Amino acid sequence: MKAASIEFSGHTIACLIRNQSETGAALELVSTIKLPAQFTLVVAYDRIRCIAIWRTGKMIGVKFLL
Repeated sequence: MKAASIEFSGHTIACLIRNQSETGAALELVSTIKLPAQFTLVVAYDRIRCIAIWRTGKMIGVKFLL
């Protein structure tokens, strides 16, 4: 697990990266807040544009937009 955050429209939401590959990741959110379809995943100093692929409760699957 790796700590990260999601940024969109001036908001920042904490999350954990549960599973990551070269093309996407499974994220666990702190809450069930509604997210836009596209957002920025911030991991340490990296900023990765993402699109939501699936969501179940506090878990969300994303595809990296490279």
